[in-house]
Amino acid sequence: MSFEKQELHPRNLHRSRYDFPSLIHSCPELRQYVFVNPYGDESIDFSKPAGVKILNKSLLIHFYGLSDWDIPENYLCPPIPGRADYIHYLADLLASVNHHVIPKGKAVKVLDIGVGANCIYPIIGHQSYGWTFVGSDVDKRAISSAENIAAINPALKDHLSFRMQNVTSNIFRGVIKPGELFDLTICNPPFHSSAEEAQQGSQRKVRNLGKQKGKEVVLNFGGQSSELWCKGGEVEFIRRMVEESVQIGSQCCWFTTLVSKSAHLRDVYYALEKAGAVNVKTIEMAQGQKQSRFVAWTFLSAADMTDWGKKRWATV
Repeated sequence: MSFEKQELHPRNLHRSRYDFPSLIHSCPELRQYVFVNPYGDESIDFSKPAGVKILNKSLLIHFYGLSDWDIPENYLCPPIPGRADYIHYLADLLASVNHHVIPKGKAVKVLDIGVGANCIYPIIGHQSYGWTFVGSDVDKRAISSAENIAAINPALKDHLSFRMQNVTSNIFRGVIKPGELFDLTICNPPFHSSAEEAQQGSQRKVRNLGKQKGKEVVLNFGGQSSELWCKGGEVEFIRRMVEESVQIGSQCCWFTTLVSKSAHLRDVYYALEKAGAVNVKTIEMAQGQKQSRFVAWTFLSAADMTDWGKKRWATV
């Protein structure tokens, strides 16, 4: 088991401060949300959901070549820089078993578990590396939104597809077809174990944004129940993911998942050891004061990995 600590990824397009004039040029709607703060810098009010959504839209248009992007009200609107970091470190993970060369193009197939209405990971992954994505979700409206994003953007059309997970207790079952191969699976699992816990987390987030106690909580990032919590919380979700991954161990090069708290790693490692994972990696990521990480595991031997790359990425 290896453990690597890294800073914000060097290929991340969002390492610099937001260039609001350029973003407004790409997405004029953003102008109404930009103001000059007490330090003389341009910014937006990150406690306002509408402003955060339009900022995301402007980033996706400006940096990733989208024509348009929107999500239904009250669905998760994630910070794009951190999502991009996950994708770039995943590219490095594939390169680690491909002579340090990142495999690019449509031959690389990625499964996004819980793609969400925002479709962020497939957008960044395809536009950065040309990968093909399959996104799954338990929420019909989220699937419909993701399908619409792919349909209205010529750069994404025919490269992204989506599958409904009809059994909420399943993760890979019913989504991955018999004999189907994926180079990566990715996941941002629900953090919380109950709606109450999710609400408490949201209140903390609002206070951190400078809201005073006693005021109504406004989720600047949104989120449906399936996006924010599940029975047993993150650890139980990942445990089920690991358990199911054993059954399809030969159909995927790397399984991966974000892990929100370092305290959860011990349980994740135990589940992976019990499952018989051949190789486990933990990649630390950082965005400002926020620390995050993902765990990757495989059931393939080193020889299997070499053979996998030769067969699937030789022409990439």
